[in-house]
Amino acid sequence: MPSSRNKTLSVSDLDLKSFSHFLRLPDEIKNITTLQNKIYLENSIIALKKLPSESVDLIIADPPYFNLRKNFGAGNVNLSKNEYYNWNLAWIEQSSRILKPTGSLYLCIDWPSSCLFQNILEKYLIIQNRITWKRDKGRGSKSNWKNNMEDIWFATKSPEYTFNLDAVKEKRAVKAPYIDSLGRPKDWFEENGQKFRYTHPSNIWTDLIVPFWSMPENTEHPTQKPEKLIERLIMASSNTGDIILDPFLGSGTTAAVAKKLNRKYIGFEIDKKFYILSHKRLQLTVNKDLKSVAD
Repeated sequence: MPSSRNKTLSVSDLDLKSFSHFLRLPDEIKNITTLQNKIYLENSIIALKKLPSESVDLIIADPPYFNLRKNFGAGNVNLSKNEYYNWNLAWIEQSSRILKPTGSLYLCIDWPSSCLFQNILEKYLIIQNRITWKRDKGRGSKSNWKNNMEDIWFATKSPEYTFNLDAVKEKRAVKAPYIDSLGRPKDWFEENGQKFRYTHPSNIWTDLIVPFWSMPENTEHPTQKPEKLIERLIMASSNTGDIILDPFLGSGTTAAVAKKLNRKYIGFEIDKKFYILSHKRLQLTVNKDLKSVAD
C-alpha cells in the first residue's frame, strides 16, 4: 500500500481498459494551429513528416537512450548502434525542416551517446551550446565513478533565434559588492540585509532535483525530467503563445510546463500507457505561471 505522502501519478489497469480518447494526426495538415494543445498517439518520425515546414517555434526532445535498461513499453529502442544513429538522423532531419527560421531545438541525452548527437545535429542545425546538468539519482558503482550528469544540446535553425536572457538570469549572493564614485551599488541590490545580483546563466546546472515519490510532479515514467529544467528551456527560447513540440512526450512534462507558461504545445507519444499518463497529468495542470527561475 503506497504511503499517503506518495504523490506519484500512475496509470491503473482500469485506466488502460477504459481510456478511449486517443488522438491521431490527420493525413493532411495545412495549418498547424489545428493541432495545438493536443497530444497524439503517434510514431514520431511518421508524425513529424506530416507537419508543415517552418511551423514550430521550439522543439524539446528526450528520445529513448541507446540500450538503456528501462521499460518504455512500445517506445523501446533495441537497435544496433548504426540503426540507432539512422533512426535519430531521420527525426532530427524532420525537426530541422519544421522549425521556424528563429526556432530552437533542445535535445536531452546521456553522456555515452552525446557525441553521436553532436555529429547528427551539425548536419542540419547550428549548435549553440552543450548544457550539462546534475542528475543526482541512482546507485553508485564499486568499480567506476557514479554517473550523475546528463547533457542537453542546444541548436538553432539559423543565427537569428529567440533567447530571453532576462527570463533565465540567476539570482546570486554578491561576494564583492563594488560601488560607483557616488557610493551607489554597482550592478547589485540589497534585500533583507543580503546583497544580490542577477547573473548570466551558465551551461552547468547543479540546482535541479529529479522528481521523486513525494513530489506532486512525479509520475511512474522511468526517465522523467524535472519541470524546472523544462521551464528554463521554454522561458529562454520561446515567447507567450509560441508552439512547443515534444516528439517523445513520455510523462508529459513539456506539455504540462508549456501549459503553465501560456505556450501552445503539441506532443507525440507512441506508448498507450504513457499517452494516458500525459493526458491525466494535463488534466491536473493549472494554466498559470510557474515560479520564475530568476526569482
